[in-house]
Amino acid sequence: MFIKCISNGRGFFNLDLHTSTKSFSVQELIKAKKQKKSFSTWIEKIVPFLLLLTAIVSVLTTLGIVLTLIVETFIFFDRVSIVEFLTAQKWYPFSQTQGSFGILPLVMGTLKVTVIAAVVAVPIGLGSAIFLSEYASDKTRRLIKPILEVLAGIPTIVYGFFALTFVTPILRELIPSLEIFNALSPGIVIGIMITPMIASLSEDALSSVPNAMREGALALGSTKLEVALKVVLPAAVSGITASIVLAVSRAIGETMIVAVAGGSTPNMNFDVTSSIQTMTAYIVQVSQGDAGYGTTIYYSIYAVGFTLFLFTLTMNLFAQFISRRFREEY
Repeated sequence: MFIKCISNGRGFFNLDLHTSTKSFSVQELIKAKKQKKSFSTWIEKIVPFLLLLTAIVSVLTTLGIVLTLIVETFIFFDRVSIVEFLTAQKWYPFSQTQGSFGILPLVMGTLKVTVIAAVVAVPIGLGSAIFLSEYASDKTRRLIKPILEVLAGIPTIVYGFFALTFVTPILRELIPSLEIFNALSPGIVIGIMITPMIASLSEDALSSVPNAMREGALALGSTKLEVALKVVLPAAVSGITASIVLAVSRAIGETMIVAVAGGSTPNMNFDVTSSIQTMTAYIVQVSQGDAGYGTTIYYSIYAVGFTLFLFTLTMNLFAQFISRRFREEY
């Protein structure tokens, strides 16, 4: 573009504006537009199909797992009475005589470890969440929260050997009657492992509470602690409860920690100092080749796995119910 000034002899100038432009063919512009629109249309059609395919794969995988568990479990119950499975208090599948397949000792071992883990994780995780949400500065939160979440990335086999070689010797100094393989040590370590889940999810639930509720309580004369415990905590109870239930279900399904540090002695008592065996630990034991394919012991791992599946499914459904029942809309 350039501007040409022309004098008219009276002190004024006329501006002559010239613009240099590149000429385009109208047909070329229409063709380019159609090509671009055709590509966008193709993308719009293929992306929903790919997303539907991934959803179908996820659903079919879940159905395949559940179907396998059900079919193999029914084969087991053709050989072992379901009444014995649910009511017998002895689990001796490897007995030289007729084995005993009572699931209760395995359930008891699983519940002992889970309760210990919950006792450890809930106070620490919830306390950490309240601190990060209500007391910590932004700099402190950015420092502590990633460190907490790093614990969730540690392999569980590392946790297992940590429980066996570090936690158990310390506990044996405090409790001389504690056996090398016991329920207390893996329970504590599982509690440490699920703490980040409770802390992170609970902190998100607490942070979602509007600041107006905090400011209103402070304006009425409440202290910082009263605001945290009597205003913010009840307002976020649905998210906190859901995080605890999900963490407990994670503890129920934990495998390597109890397999390494818990032992392999199923017993029906409340003693946390003796060797135990959980449902997951039994599945690991049989999967290592202790039973031949097609034997009753082999099919028993599917019955135990199906029982474990029902436990975790119940916990997840309960978490969803709590989340919907007590959810607050702001």
